[in-house]
Amino acid sequence: MATIGFIGIGNMASAIIGGLIDGGLVSASDIVVSSFTAAKRQAFAERTGVRALDSNSQVAAEADVLVLAVKPQKFAEIADEIRDDLGSNQPLVVSIAAGLSLAQLGELFGSDLRITRVMPNVNSRIGQGMSAVCANENASESDVATVVTAFESIGEVVTIPEAQFSAYTAIAGSSPAFAFLFIDALSRGAVAAGMPKAQATKIAAQAVLGSAALVKSSDASPWDLIDQVCSPAGTTVAGLLSLEGDGFLASVADAVAAVIKRDQELAG
Repeated sequence: MATIGFIGIGNMASAIIGGLIDGGLVSASDIVVSSFTAAKRQAFAERTGVRALDSNSQVAAEADVLVLAVKPQKFAEIADEIRDDLGSNQPLVVSIAAGLSLAQLGELFGSDLRITRVMPNVNSRIGQGMSAVCANENASESDVATVVTAFESIGEVVTIPEAQFSAYTAIAGSSPAFAFLFIDALSRGAVAAGMPKAQATKIAAQAVLGSAALVKSSDASPWDLIDQVCSPAGTTVAGLLSLEGDGFLASVADAVAAVIKRDQELAG
C-alpha cells in the first residue's frame, strides 16, 4: 500500500494502524502520522514504530493514501492547511468522519481528488468492526479495493451506495449501543432473580456473542433460528411473547428509523 498517512491518531486511527501492522499489510515505517499535540504523536510513534511528522501538511505531501481521522468540525481547518499539498501529491483520500458526504469532502479538499468515505464502528477497536465504504467518481475499483483491504484488518467491510449510509449508521454505527443496552437489560433481569451483576453480564454477553456468530454461520434466517430455540409451551416462547407484548420488534425498528432521521438532519 506504499505510504499511508494519518491525520489524527485517536482511538479509531489507532485501531486501524494496529490492524494494518499486525496483519502485515504495511510496515510501521511506511505509516506517517500527525496530531495536534507534538508530545502525543511522538509518544505514539515510539509505541508503534510509525513515523511522526511535524505537520498535517507534511503527512499530506508524503502519503499515497491519506486517512483523515479527526472530528468533522476540524475538517475545514485541516483542508485549508493541506489543500495545496493534496493538489500536488494527489493521494487517495479516506475520510472516517461521520456526516460529511463525498460531495462535501470534494468541496473542502478538491473535487478532482480520489475520495472514499468509510464508516467503521466502535467494535473495530478489538478487530471485530463493521465498516462501510463508498467512493466518488474519481476513485477507481483498485482504489476501493485498497480501502476495503485496509479496513478488513479491523473487521468486516461492505461497499454500499452513499444513499444507504444513514441506514448503515443505524444498524452498524449506532447498534452496538443498542446491543450493550440489551446485554445490560438481560443481566439486570438475572440480578433481579438473585445472580451477581458481573456474572450475569458475562453470561449475557457470551450468549449474545454466540448468537451473532450462529446467525453468520448458518444458512437459516434469524426467524428460523428463533423457531429452533422455542419448544412448545416452553420457557423461550413465553419470553418471546412477553417481548412482543411490550412491542420489542416495533421498538427496535423505531430506533433504527430514529437514527436514520437524525443522521439525515445532521447531514443537512
